Amino acid sequence: MSSQVRIDKWLWAVRLFKTRTAANDACSSGRVRIDGTPAKPASRVAVGNELTVRTRGITRTYRVEKLIEKRVGAAVAVECYEDLTPPEALPKKRSDAERIDAAWAERGRGQGRPTKRDRRQMEKFVGRKRN
Repeated sequence: MSSQVRIDKWLWAVRLFKTRTAANDACSSGRVRIDGTPAKPASRVAVGNELTVRTRGITRTYRVEKLIEKRVGAAVAVECYEDLTPPEALPKKRSDAERIDAAWAERGRGQGRPTKRDRRQMEKFVGRKRN
């Protein structure tokens, strides 16, 4: 195996991005840095490099442990990098009460009756038990 791999290919292979195109776009738009330097999609990454990746408003830091070019299973992929992101930078987990999707609260005129899912969420929100 070579001593360097394209950054967009590596990000996709270790499952940090769902598609290689998404990894490519992230590099092109400046959301990926290699050792503090903005990375282009064709930039090369080597073992020991520190990557900073910004996705969904969260900046995460990774250290490259292993180089791969082909997409692998999730269990193998996590062995290829070390997550150096500090715990305070990660989003907090939400409680069940905060997870309620309030899409039912914004029903527009003429959208018909609430669906079964909407009704269940309304009951959960209000705290009523079903019969």
